[in-house]
Amino acid sequence: MRKVTIAKLLLVFICASCTTTKTSEPIVKDYQFGEKWTWKWERKVEGEVKAEGEDIQEVVKYNGTLGLWNGLDTLEIPIAANKNPSSMPFRNWPLHVGKKWKYESQWENNEGTTGKTSQDVEIVSFEELNVEAGKFKAYKIEYKGIVTNSRGFKGEMTDIWWYAPELKTYIKHVNDDGFGLYTNELTNYSKAE
Repeated sequence: MRKVTIAKLLLVFICASCTTTKTSEPIVKDYQFGEKWTWKWERKVEGEVKAEGEDIQEVVKYNGTLGLWNGLDTLEIPIAANKNPSSMPFRNWPLHVGKKWKYESQWENNEGTTGKTSQDVEIVSFEELNVEAGKFKAYKIEYKGIVTNSRGFKGEMTDIWWYAPELKTYIKHVNDDGFGLYTNELTNYSKAE
């Protein structure tokens, strides 16, 4: 009888640990005025740093609600979750391990080059990751596919993003386009004062 009870308890524990964590898209009520994130990024080609810099995002007052300011532009935070998502979105909410989708975007860079990115996406894990800003639980999301541009370039591109629900944003991003490696890591997060 005791062995059966232990076996049942073990089975309950194993099943409880299999529960899938799901994360919905953050909306305006999830943010606080004054929250701020800072990332450090660099681009390496053949091991040599070719470019580096810093990005910020801060919650500010915007159009009677809250917005995210990146130092140049402000983007309004949605009041409610997007009810009409794109058929090929960058993030496909809610997030959970094992989820797969297709991401496509058309873009133009600051030099006027246009292009298209097409990637298969999979959330491969929910893991603890240590970055300069601290240790956080994050979804590891892999994007693998092709990028083309108006200059005739076509190549494979892999992106790995670690999205931390606690911070409502990514804490690390690694991009490999076959020519160089771009990394972006959260160095600081401050809550509203």
